[in-house]
Amino acid sequence: MEELQSALKGNGLTLSNLPEKGRCLLTTRDFHPGEVIISQEPYVCVPNKSPVESRCDGCFTTSNLKKCSGCHVVWYCGSTCQKLDWKLHRLECEALSRLDKDRRKCVTPSIHLMVKLYLRRKLQSEKVIPTTATDNYNLVEALVSHMPDIDEKQLVLYAQMANLVNFILQQPDINIKEIAENFSKFACNAHTICDSELIPLGTGLYPVISIINHSCLPNSVLVFEGRLAVIRAVQHIPQGAEGQSDDILESAVLEGYRCKDEGCNGFLLRSSDDKGFICQQCGRVRDKEEIRKIASEVKSMSEKALMSLSSGNQLEAVSMYQTIEKLQGKLCHPFSISLMQTREKVLKILLELQNWREALAYCKLTIPVYQRVYPGFHPLLGLQYYTCGKLEWFLGDTEDAIKSVTKAMDILRITHGTNTPFMRDLLMKLEEAHAEASHKLSCKDE
Repeated sequence: MEELQSALKGNGLTLSNLPEKGRCLLTTRDFHPGEVIISQEPYVCVPNKSPVESRCDGCFTTSNLKKCSGCHVVWYCGSTCQKLDWKLHRLECEALSRLDKDRRKCVTPSIHLMVKLYLRRKLQSEKVIPTTATDNYNLVEALVSHMPDIDEKQLVLYAQMANLVNFILQQPDINIKEIAENFSKFACNAHTICDSELIPLGTGLYPVISIINHSCLPNSVLVFEGRLAVIRAVQHIPQGAEGQSDDILESAVLEGYRCKDEGCNGFLLRSSDDKGFICQQCGRVRDKEEIRKIASEVKSMSEKALMSLSSGNQLEAVSMYQTIEKLQGKLCHPFSISLMQTREKVLKILLELQNWREALAYCKLTIPVYQRVYPGFHPLLGLQYYTCGKLEWFLGDTEDAIKSVTKAMDILRITHGTNTPFMRDLLMKLEEAHAEASHKLSCKDE
């Protein structure tokens, strides 16, 4: 790991081991909001698999795709991506071609990712693909797997998946146990690759990025520029800092129940006799059985709403989720994540139904919780402002749209940088909105 330490030093970082946290990255200099802390290309990555939509194995686009005529599994958008991937795909194609039609259907993204992992290791060991301090299989070996914590059912599943990978690869230097352990490493360390609006595109393994610990109040965020994973600071990070931890009050507000008195904004904690929950602001006690009854109603209604949604009955589903929202309003704190998630579901359905006005109302309801859940600069908060702005603009509320998109810009320029295609497009939209507002104003004056 000396080579990795040397590479990290140039980025203002150092690899450390902390009690109860294990390996982590610490800063050796100050970082400021918007500054890139570290970026990494994936060791291996694969696009998401969908029955209705395929993606290029190189750039994850869905346009102009052609299936590989050899393996009939991998897709490419053109010769550029195919040539860039050829060293690895030459071996991958040969291996996948051994599968019959039925077994090809079993090649899930996880199986595909594992096949790529071992083929890349082989090519690096043979010096066909170069290794660097931040791009080598030793970094994958050093990742945690948490195998002792996995239940028997999951271990059996990993073993079955490992058998298929072993059959595909037919490499004598690997064994089933090693493959199964690497599947467990994927579960702990693989990242979902998203576009600029955080829509999932694929999965990638970033061994150096995986060293960074998660936090409930992060001082940095992960975004993707294509397949490149980029960690940017969202607040000032002093030298020697790592992650920040959660606190009891915030957990009780975001995950807990509301006070029985609707005029009180206090949060509840379980009473010492375990018979109820006590408001930490006014001291009122809320009966445990009352809470259990409402929670049971929420669970039952949620199952019915999911069934309606899966059967394509969106209007019925949105009505049920709105009933759940009312029940959660009685049960949960106004800033509850559960309540926010229900409103997010309603928002998503309303957007699909093109009910823009009601969708905007729900989008505005989620923003105060986003502001509390996420730090000042977080991509999810920025994108929620952006959604709000797009809806306001579509509905003709240009002035409000400008305010919302400006708030989105202020956040996303920190999290996404200022020179990405997404941000250039966002800036153009903001300029168009300003021009439209000026035109409306001049028409009024006339």
